[in-house]
Amino acid sequence: MNKASKKKALKDKNRLTPVKITNSDFDEIKSAQDLENFLKAQGAHFKIPDPEKDYEYQLKKLQVELVKLQSWVIKNQKRVIVIFEGRDTSGKGGAIKRFTEHLNPRAMRVIAMPKPTELEKKQWYFRKYIQELPEAGEIVFFDRSWYNRAVVEPVMEFCSPAEYDRFMRQVSEFEHMLFEDGISLVKLWYSITKEEQLKRFSERKDNPLKRWKFSPVDEMGQQLWDKYTYYKEQMFSKTHTSFSPWIIVKTNDKKTARLESIRYLLSSFEYDDKLEASTRVLPDPNVIMRFHQSFQHID
Repeated sequence: MNKASKKKALKDKNRLTPVKITNSDFDEIKSAQDLENFLKAQGAHFKIPDPEKDYEYQLKKLQVELVKLQSWVIKNQKRVIVIFEGRDTSGKGGAIKRFTEHLNPRAMRVIAMPKPTELEKKQWYFRKYIQELPEAGEIVFFDRSWYNRAVVEPVMEFCSPAEYDRFMRQVSEFEHMLFEDGISLVKLWYSITKEEQLKRFSERKDNPLKRWKFSPVDEMGQQLWDKYTYYKEQMFSKTHTSFSPWIIVKTNDKKTARLESIRYLLSSFEYDDKLEASTRVLPDPNVIMRFHQSFQHID
């Protein structure tokens, strides 16, 4: 078969095949599998999309854009902070891994603060975080942040009411000082439903490779769900500002949440060659939204 014949055969193979579907056929089709079987029986040529392959494809494209963003940050000596907050099992750690996987480690850090020492308990609360602020040309990712004191600590009674009140008075002023000093602050809240959290807790306990992620504090997450909700809503209402807004990310679908979170960060900066991106860099508003634009929260 010559080249022209091969090209014609391939074209014929890929040509859309008309399929006749009657009302009675529709009555028999109850699922995606039924539809697939029907189309095959009709001799239709079609390709079923592979969600996993599409996710990996989109992720790699977006990670290329993250590398471009980091190069722009380095070149222009910008300072960027990205905060990941949310309930346990909402996918913060997995998202951070995808954000940072291909970034230059010399111009990027991931901060996950350990339990405060006795000395730190006697210091100004923000002091230990100030020491971790980005240098010029650096992006710092916080796996939980100073907002521990807004939600986790009061829920678990790790801080006093006076310490909580002081934090809530000071935090917006602290972030405004960062803003005035030229630091870009992105605050992401990973939102998950109670049912999905319970499912992920069960998966962690049953998986020996993930069991280390499950702690007594995690175990209390379901029992204290409403208390977490109360302090979360207090935090949003008092610390969502024009210069430092809260961005809500729906994370029941982890992979979609990762892609859309990356898109949100990319959309926040006008980095070099952004217009040449080979994938969408604007986030899906059904997954990513500002706090005040979301009237109904899944968590």
